Amino acid sequence: MKKTLVILVVGLAPHLVGRDTPHLKKLAERGALRSLDTVTPAVTCTAQATLLTGLMPSDHGVVANGWYFRDLREIMLWRQPNNLVQGEKVWEAGRKRNPDFTCAKMFWWYNMYSSADWSATPRPMYPADGRKIPDHYAFPPELHDELDAALGPFPLFKFWGPLADITSSEWIAKATLHVMQTRDPTLTLTYLPHLDYNLQRLGPDLDHPRLRADLREVDALCGELIEEADRTGRRIIVVSEYGITKATDAVHINRALREAGLLAVRREEHGRETLDCGASTAFAMADHQIAHVHVEDAARIREVKALIESLDGVEQVWDAEGKRAHGLDHPRSGELVAVSKPDRWFSYYYWLDPDRAPDFARTVDIHRKPGYDPVELFIDPQIRHPKLTAAMKLAKRKAGFRQLLDIISPSATHLVKGTHGRITDNPDEGPLVISSEPDALPDGRVAATDFKSLVLRHVFD
Repeated sequence: MKKTLVILVVGLAPHLVGRDTPHLKKLAERGALRSLDTVTPAVTCTAQATLLTGLMPSDHGVVANGWYFRDLREIMLWRQPNNLVQGEKVWEAGRKRNPDFTCAKMFWWYNMYSSADWSATPRPMYPADGRKIPDHYAFPPELHDELDAALGPFPLFKFWGPLADITSSEWIAKATLHVMQTRDPTLTLTYLPHLDYNLQRLGPDLDHPRLRADLREVDALCGELIEEADRTGRRIIVVSEYGITKATDAVHINRALREAGLLAVRREEHGRETLDCGASTAFAMADHQIAHVHVEDAARIREVKALIESLDGVEQVWDAEGKRAHGLDHPRSGELVAVSKPDRWFSYYYWLDPDRAPDFARTVDIHRKPGYDPVELFIDPQIRHPKLTAAMKLAKRKAGFRQLLDIISPSATHLVKGTHGRITDNPDEGPLVISSEPDALPDGRVAATDFKSLVLRHVFD
């Protein structure tokens, strides 16, 4: 077996590899670079599940970053148990070929209770007093304390939210180097999210100096990992899940369903509103440029489909036939799947009166919101002194006071300048694969469903 390192650089596209990414460019020149034909939706959990199993969403079941759990009547995003992904994973296939095959899975998603030999993933603590404390889950358990001792606590607030920056990717890269040097896995999988943040905040225009700085920062981390891989004789693969394209504004699909009398809410004691999935005739689980639309009464699917097709910013709405054609015909999918136009995305917003918005709308709360919210990357522009406000709220929480970190806008969807989820029209703006082994890649584009076998070729051929 030939040891192999796989670096997932979120948002990296062929047009971004150049003068600001000298290490990645050099790797592509000595090896090969190809565009990746990804899956729909082109979002983190779905794409990673396909890369690691070689299956379409209709087979592995990860139809988005979360879905409607029909038995619970609740939408849940960003769950972590690996058994939610159906199908044989790449390390399981490697172990079948050689029992000595080992794998470290560093911060790829669905990383709890995995059959990989070593793993780590974000896992904050939620004490009973309402705080969120940065932490991570690791297997075996002793790896958690080992990484904390070497690197300090995982910087959760730099991993997602308005403060997200290179810090989290630096921690992950160092943790990966530590595991490579102390465990020496056959296959090492690592995940660097840094580019994702400002590509969504600022859009993919490379004229922006901050984006060029981001490219240099993440390329430097890749350079450290590539250097270690070369030193230890590892083969190298760089991959991305999706490309990010320009965004103008959101499509408020749930508000349209509510105005049509199809979506129900529950009015709470303090006057806020909560989406009531179980009482709704139709509602949408919004995830970037894809929305799974659940319709309780099958006789009304055609009516709901026509309504969504009429919305400004919607490009397509797939029924059962469309889902089959695009590999999304799984019981976890909605009865309908809506796809936005290239420069639009779907909000989860369901309230019509801003005073009725739930309290979590103004916070970073990826588990409570019934859909993905890219506005969490921004501090509310209406806050006059954002850093001072955030610092004061955090200080009160540390002092033991119950304090809501309500610093996110519940309406400023126009802030988001980059998005993803649909297949990009231009492959140069989509995801890619770079390999240190030019003969291992096909002449044309690489299908996401072939990535698993591509990794195994690097190890065994």
